Formats: sequence, C-alpha cells, structure tokens
Amino acid sequence: MASDVGMVHTAAASPARAAAADPARAAWLAAQRWARWKRRLLPLLGAASLLFAWWALVAFFQVKPFIAPAPQVVAATLWQKSDILLANLWPTAIEALSGFLIGNLVAVAVATLFVHRKGIEMAFFPIVVLINSIPVVAKAPILVLLLGNGMAPKIAIAAVICFFPTLVNMVRGLEAVSPQSLELMHVLSARTWEVFIRLRLPTSIPYLFSALKIAASTAVVGAIVGEWIGSQEGIGALIIQATYNFDSALLYATVICGSAFSVAFFLAIRMLERICVRWAPQSQS
Repeated sequence: MASDVGMVHTAAASPARAAAADPARAAWLAAQRWARWKRRLLPLLGAASLLFAWWALVAFFQVKPFIAPAPQVVAATLWQKSDILLANLWPTAIEALSGFLIGNLVAVAVATLFVHRKGIEMAFFPIVVLINSIPVVAKAPILVLLLGNGMAPKIAIAAVICFFPTLVNMVRGLEAVSPQSLELMHVLSARTWEVFIRLRLPTSIPYLFSALKIAASTAVVGAIVGEWIGSQEGIGALIIQATYNFDSALLYATVICGSAFSVAFFLAIRMLERICVRWAPQSQS
C-alpha cells in the first residue's frame, strides 16, 4: 500500500518535475496560467471600473434619481422586484429562443438551396438584402398587423432578424470547400447529398456558429422590439411601462435583466461551439 501511494505521488509530481527540469516548459505553463487568469479577471475589472465611473458621475454631478439612478439603487431594485423581472423575462426568452430556432433553420435551408441552385440565388438574394435593409422598427408594425398581438409577431421579428446573418455565413461556409476536395468527390462518383453531408456541411459548421453567436444577441433584441408594439408582458413591455412611469431604477434593472439573458444565450452558443467544433482554433471562439 505504501508503495502504491508513493507511485501516485510520483506520478502527480512528474509534470512539476518535468517543468522544473525544462525552464522553457515552465515559462510556457506560467504564460498559459496567466493568460487564463487574464481572460477571467479583465472582464471583471472592466465591469467594476464602469460601475465605479457610473457611481462617481451620479454622485459628483448629483444627477436626479429619475434621470440616472446610482448603481446601488438599481441593484436594490433588481433584488426587490426580481419576481416582476423574471415573470416578464420568461415570455421574452420563449420568443427569442423560438425565433432563433425558426430563423436559423430557415436560413440554413435557404442557404443550401442557394448553393445548389445558383439561378434561384441570383433571383432572390437581392430581395433578401432588400428586406434586411428595412429597419426592425418598421417591420414590427407590419408583422403585428399580419399576426396579431400574441407571441407570433414577436417570434417572427426575432426570426427575421436572425435570418440574414445566418444565411450569408452559411452560404459562404457551404461554398468554402476546396476545389481539390470537390474534384476528389466527383472522381469517387459521390452523389450531391453525399458531397453535402460529408464535405460541405462539416466545412460550414464554423461559419454557422459565427452566425449563431450573432443571432443569439439579435434574437433577444428582436423579441424586445416586438414587445414594444402591442404587448402587455415581456421585457420590452416592462421597459415601456417603466419609461412612462419615470421609474428609472426599474428601467435600468429591466435593461440589465434583458442584457444578462442575451449574454447567457451567447455564452451557451459559445460553449456548444467548443463542443462541436473541436478542430477550429480556440482563439476563434
């Protein structure tokens, strides 16, 4: 038993001994540890500095609370009205997630069609660009008139705002296959669907995740904008109510709540990317 324990300690200490024996490796390990700590600490320091600047400006200029409340007031509102904030966050989350899924699935399908049917791409891609150039605040009333005042128009707005970035990135990814690989597949008499599954789709995955990370934030924005028009619940509706009531603390707390959900959604997509795209450099994520 004592020998087994000694072997465990020796195995555990071997990396440290190897690093001590090799100064270059020890320096490299130290640099990696410092880089990891920087990635964790710098965002925290940046947030802390912004909060301090916010508090200092409000205190120095004696800004009225209904214009810009102090950070501690917003934090107290987040705690005291957490039930109201969470109750309104839930429908916004459903609308954003549903629009995210629908918009991206349709974008992937349309991108696949465009890549395999160039005539259709040349005919309809300019129309897609034209529709995307219309501001979201102009699309929202049209969709509300067409779909009513329920969740449907909010989901549609979130889907529309996610559609274009994913379409562009997916088309680029599907076309990023090397000519040599395509030629090899043709030599092997591969069918179109085999080329798509085995070659085009794996090549497009990093491009797809780049678009999904953008869509994760824009879907939340689309759902909130949709709630500004004809909605009685949700983060967007709560923002309007707090603005009309001059409740700036609740307004700031609502914005922070929506932003926190957007960041969490983005981080979830980023984590999924690290699981699925293991061959891509980590710096790209």
